[in-house]
Amino acid sequence: MKTIKPYPTEEELPPITTVNEIDFSATYSYADYMRFEFEERLEIIKGHLFKMSPAPARLHQRIFGRIYNPIYNCLKGQLCEVYSAPFDVRLARKNQDDKEIFTVVQPDIVVVCDKSKLDKRGCIGAPDIVVEILSPGNNKKELINKYEVYEESGVKEYWIVSPSEKTFFKYILDDQGKFQPTKLLTVGEEVTTPILPGFILNLEEVFED
Repeated sequence: MKTIKPYPTEEELPPITTVNEIDFSATYSYADYMRFEFEERLEIIKGHLFKMSPAPARLHQRIFGRIYNPIYNCLKGQLCEVYSAPFDVRLARKNQDDKEIFTVVQPDIVVVCDKSKLDKRGCIGAPDIVVEILSPGNNKKELINKYEVYEESGVKEYWIVSPSEKTFFKYILDDQGKFQPTKLLTVGEEVTTPILPGFILNLEEVFED
């Protein structure tokens, strides 16, 4: 009688050591993502793989620090915590099994107020605030693909920062679970949020040359 070998378990599947082994037309889960052992950073959005931009440029890094540091300082002694990329955010739709998670992103900055969503591998579930700092070549992904998964998963506020245009834009989740756009802000204006009482982000300082 012929013996049928069972499909290998997640632990038995070999690691993927080079990005050349990736089929970008295939569907991937977080379980597949955990097998990646190459240096290139990838994100999964609804099962589809996206290459992340190369190492952030100096301007991107400067803007990042001017946003991250005020948030960090505001949160000292508070319940919420702030994290920066590389930091995996797993957005599960059905259950939290690795093989059933098809969106794994690495936003520039996330604020998480529910500590039950944090584990040794990052965050599982929607952060309260997601901050994306746009880089050349990745604007479409941030503005379209991530907009959808952040809204569907229940991110309360989605901040989009454009260093080149010196603009700040925020989507706020309403009571129906839909993002509502706010006014486009720029140099000379301030950013506040009810999620972080007392927090004020001065865009004059953020975008200062």
